[in-house]
Formats: sequence, C-alpha cells, structure tokens
Amino acid sequence: MSLLVVGLSHRSAPVSVLERAALSADAQVKLLQDTVAADPATEAAVLATCNRIELYADVDKFHAGVAELSTLLAQHSGVGLEELTPFLYVHYEDRAVHHLFSVACGLDSMVVGEGQILGQIKDALARAQELHTAGRLLNDLFQQALRVGKRAHSETGIDRAGQSLVTFGLEQLAAGADVPGWAKGRTALVIGAGSMSSLAAATLARAGVTEIVVANRTFERAERLAQILTEAEGGTTTARAVRMDAVAAELTRADVVVSCTGATGLVLTADAVAEAVAGRTGEKAADLADSAAAPAALPPTSVGSDENCPLDLAAVQGTPGFSVHGEAAVAGMDAATLEQHAAWVGEGTSLLEQGREHDAGRSGPEADTELIAALAQAVATAGRVPEYRRPEPVAEIPRPAPAVFLLDLAMPRDIDAAVHRLAGVRLVDIESLADASADAPMASDVDQVRRIVSDEVAAFGAALRAAHITPTVVALRTMAADVVAAEIARLDGRLPGLDDRQRGEIRQTVHRVVDKLLHAPTVRVKQLAAEPGGTGYADALRTLFDLDPETVAAVSRAVDNTDEKDRPA
Repeated sequence: MSLLVVGLSHRSAPVSVLERAALSADAQVKLLQDTVAADPATEAAVLATCNRIELYADVDKFHAGVAELSTLLAQHSGVGLEELTPFLYVHYEDRAVHHLFSVACGLDSMVVGEGQILGQIKDALARAQELHTAGRLLNDLFQQALRVGKRAHSETGIDRAGQSLVTFGLEQLAAGADVPGWAKGRTALVIGAGSMSSLAAATLARAGVTEIVVANRTFERAERLAQILTEAEGGTTTARAVRMDAVAAELTRADVVVSCTGATGLVLTADAVAEAVAGRTGEKAADLADSAAAPAALPPTSVGSDENCPLDLAAVQGTPGFSVHGEAAVAGMDAATLEQHAAWVGEGTSLLEQGREHDAGRSGPEADTELIAALAQAVATAGRVPEYRRPEPVAEIPRPAPAVFLLDLAMPRDIDAAVHRLAGVRLVDIESLADASADAPMASDVDQVRRIVSDEVAAFGAALRAAHITPTVVALRTMAADVVAAEIARLDGRLPGLDDRQRGEIRQTVHRVVDKLLHAPTVRVKQLAAEPGGTGYADALRTLFDLDPETVAAVSRAVDNTDEKDRPA
C-alpha cells in the first residue's frame, strides 16, 4: 500500500474555484466514507481549510487511486471533474509525506509560517479517527506531521516569517498603520464562534478594541466566547453575545466586522452593508462602479475588420476589460474556434502579447498565435478555457475614508464581493489576502525549516520501510521456533533417558544456534529495507525461506491491532 494525496490550494487554483469547491462538515464526512468504500483505498483523511482541500489515502494502485480520488473530490465539492482537474495536484509516497510536513510547518500556507494549520491538521486526524477511516499509515503520518510542525516552530524563527491569517488580515485592514493604534477604541462585531473567529476576537481584544459583539447560530457558543473574552486576565475589552438575527442592527454600531462561519451562502449582502453605512453616516453608500468613468475604447487593431474573426466584434468592443486579443476573448471557446481566432490575431499586435512580452522576451504576432494555440490545446483536456479576468479595479477611484472595516475569512465567502465597490467601506477577503501575501517577504529561517522537513521525510520513510519488513522477520523467527520445537520433540522420542537438566541444555543450545544464524541476516535486512528502494527485501526474504504469505499477513494484522490499542485517543 502507498500514500497518495490529491488536492487543490491557493497555489494551484484561483480563490473563486476554492470557494466553489469548499466542503462542509457533512460533505467531509461523506467524502471520507466514500473514499474508504472505494476499491483502491483502505484509509482516508481530509484536510480542508480556507485555502486548501486535500484528500489523503492509502492506495494499492497509483493511477486508479488518482482517478478515484479526483472523481470523489469533484462529486463532493460540486465542481465538475473537467473543470476541477486543471487545478488539482498529486503527490505520491515520499513526495506526499514531504508535502504534508511542509504544510504542517507553514511553508505552504498563504501566510508563510502561520501556526493555525497545526490545529487544522489535528482536527483532520481526529475526524478520520472518529470515523475509523485512519489506519496505521495515516495515524503515524499525521501524528508525525504535528511533531514536525511543532519542531519547526520551536527550533527556528519561522514564526517571524509569517503571522496568523487573522493578524495578516487585520494588518491589511489597517492599511499599513500600527494595528493596536488603529484598533484602539473601536467596536468590533465577530460573526461566528469557531476557532478562526475565536482567534480573531482574541486578537482584537489584545489590540485594544473597546467592545466585541459575538454573533453565532448557536447562541450558547457565542455566550461562551464572550465570557472567555470578558474574563481574560488583564483584559479591558467588554464582550457580549447576540443572536444572528441581531447582526443587521449591530452592523450600524460596529467599526470592525470579522466574519468566519460555515455558512454555504452569504451572511452579509452588499445591500446590508450599504444600509449599515447609511445608518452610521446618514448617507447612502455609493457604488463606485456606477460613478466610475466609462471604460476607454480599446485601441484599434491592425487587422482592420472582422473578416474571418470568430467573434462578434460589434458586441464585444464596448465590453469593459475585454480585449478581442486577450484571454477574456477566448474564454469558453472550443479548440476549433480558438485555432481560427489564433489565425486571425496572428495578423496584428494584441494586448495579450503586450502583457506578456516582459516575461516571454518575445513580441510580434507569432507570440500571440502560439499563446492562443496553446490555449486551444488546453481546451482539449479541460473542455474549455476558464475566465480569469478580474473586475475593473476601483482602488484608483478616489474613495472616502472607511466608516466600516470588514474582514472575511470564510471559504466560501461570507461577505458579498460587491462590497468592494461601496464607498466608505474597506473589505479584506481571502482573495485580497492571497494577492497581498504573494509579495510578503520570507524570513531566512524558511531554509532551515526546509532542511528539517527533508530530514524528517527521510527518517519517516526509513521507519516506514523498516516497519514494512518487520512482519516478515517475525514470521521467519516464528517458523524457526516451530522447527526447533519439532526437533526437540523428536529428540525426546528418540532419547527418552535424558533427564530434565540435559534436555534443558540441548534446548538452549539449539535455540542459541538458530538465533545466531538468524541474527546477522535479520538485522541487515532491516537496515537494507530502511533505504530507498529497500521494500523488495521483504519479498526476497519470503521467497528464500518459503514463508507462508498468510502467516506474514496475520503478523501484520496483529501489529496493527496492537498499535491501535496502544495509541492515545
């Protein structure tokens, strides 16, 4: 059996896809159950956070495992397999171990070095254990990942390289200002009472907000969090709990709003936020998109006409942010239409070419034609070209000072993205955090953490390979013990006159001879099995000594049962 992980994260997929693929708690449970019920997998665990969805499994066939896990992810996420496939990544055996250890250390996080991922990994393991989908491999893997993550944070300064997503988000809300100075004296509304919302509330309390209002679907959890905040040692922040139906009223009082719930729909609409701003300022929050100047006309092309162009030029030329030569133009086309478009674009200079010539080091019609032809090839596997075009930015339009600051840490989002366009509001969400973190500097400690990960992966692989041969060695020694017992019994029948002392000496002598003969080869085979590619030594040992495969399997099951019984809950 071998470890396989199939997943997608902020590194492989746009936030819009991650948002649609987000798994609810019930969906995660069903995904785990369906994975272990599938043919190639015997163990499964799901690691689902606000910026990653990963399915880990112990499989006996690589290609069948990839196909099955990808299909299950698509089914339970609600995103079609053809659309999801281009954003998936696959790690196998040692690479899968390396990936999880890197994730545990915060190297793969949106904010490098953040420590929240350790709690999320612990939750993923607990869920798999509760559902009995985690066996010996995944239990050992996830527990070791937690140890590696803790080691990285204790032995290096990786914590200096990054912060929690909450802290990073508040820094983005403060727009470069000192967070305690920015937050002091403000009133905060925290929607949700889970781990992320609790961290946000505690961080705001430490930053010096005057009051925190906690809203949650389960009122008792909101009350418990409010009580913890109120009783915090040395705290000066007051806290109270409200029900979810009071959120609209509390919005008009809150300076800062943090939302992180498990809701599948929007918690705060743009209209609700606009009404809250109006309640604070007495004026309706204007939509900056409505007041923005009309988009400039696209530059003329050297083609000069729509002859042989597969697009309706009259219909698209006036579309904001749309170029007949760009990726927006080819989104959704099939391969044949893309080829026709590439041939047409090849006669002129395009915006797509201009935007990429710095990276590609090329210019001219040939570059455009090749780029769109490459997109056509992608269509052959993905089925269509996804639309990556972002809405027209409104940051360049003069904005009034924010009256309300909103931080959306949920996936899928809690706050309508249209809030970005409202005057008097600053919204920071997962998508804007991803953009900001891409430029964040990494500490020198990251290299040290990477070395720790590499060492731990090698040690885990060696231990795994050595454990793989243990049942074979135990079966060999069991067979040797049976042979000794049979020979001693035969000797008793042939020499009945031996007294007990003589029989004991003979028995000890025979056992010592067998132990000495087996000692060197069994020790050496364990050493060899721990090396990369050493798993074949177990097969060689079984063949050389003609060991019964069922005996080896029985020993392996007994070892697994013992480990499970001794493993802490």
